[in-house]
Amino acid sequence: MTTVHHRYATVAGQELFYREAGPADAPVVVLLHGFPTSSFMFRHLVPLLADRYHVLAPDHLGFGLSDAPAADEFGYTFDALANLTAGLLDQLGVNRFAMYVQDYGAPVGWRLALDRPDAVTAVISQNGNGYEVGLAEEFWRPVRAYWDRRTPETEAALRQAMTLEAIRWQYLHGVPDQSLVSPDTWYHDFAMVSRPGNDRVQLELLADYVSNMPLYPRLHAYLRDSRVPLLAVWGRNDEIFCPEGALAFADDAPHAEISLLDGGHFLLESHLDTVASTVGQFLDRIHL
Repeated sequence: MTTVHHRYATVAGQELFYREAGPADAPVVVLLHGFPTSSFMFRHLVPLLADRYHVLAPDHLGFGLSDAPAADEFGYTFDALANLTAGLLDQLGVNRFAMYVQDYGAPVGWRLALDRPDAVTAVISQNGNGYEVGLAEEFWRPVRAYWDRRTPETEAALRQAMTLEAIRWQYLHGVPDQSLVSPDTWYHDFAMVSRPGNDRVQLELLADYVSNMPLYPRLHAYLRDSRVPLLAVWGRNDEIFCPEGALAFADDAPHAEISLLDGGHFLLESHLDTVASTVGQFLDRIHL
């Protein structure tokens, strides 16, 4: 049975929680989670990859068991989350790594790759968007309104994303057999985002998501120029980041491997074995 360690590190004055497993001298795979969850989403995947890889799964600041300073005490941006992640990797002596990105983990990972392109050995995107075409119109309409004008009305619409029902929807929508998804997931995430002051943290990050759009052309150039091995394994029924976002990777990375599965946004909850097998075979093929 694989041993998973649960650790903390202080980076730039902030305590970050991370899960770690696998041989210390094995190639590193970094797992970057999305909203509204944490490294908890990787609790089952970590041991499945750790038989032959050194796996690290941090909680972003403001999520999970990492520190969550108030929004008026820390500037929550995707640049800031990426800088903290880079600082954690530096502290752990990690200078080469494959990355698995999902949801918010994608813009964090894109910044890591653009800042240190030679460090990234492979990219696995599991419903981790890098293209405007991947933004499902209905879901992102109220977010775009918030980008345009931060008013009580536009804020109220986004606060709905932090309700128990909305988080439950993220886990269950598009999943053919919903009994495969443990209710622990949405109750866990709802408890985390319901902590005092965390609503403001999430609103700041939703507001900053617009900063990812100007990054996309740089990301696409990076994919073309670096020819980094890329796997997109995607829940094709996701109505947050639609499957067109997965297919678009082939425009800039013709060698990309794209696998669309009959699932939703949190694919690991319903298709863990398939995703783990697909990811493991991909990493084995490219000889990290």
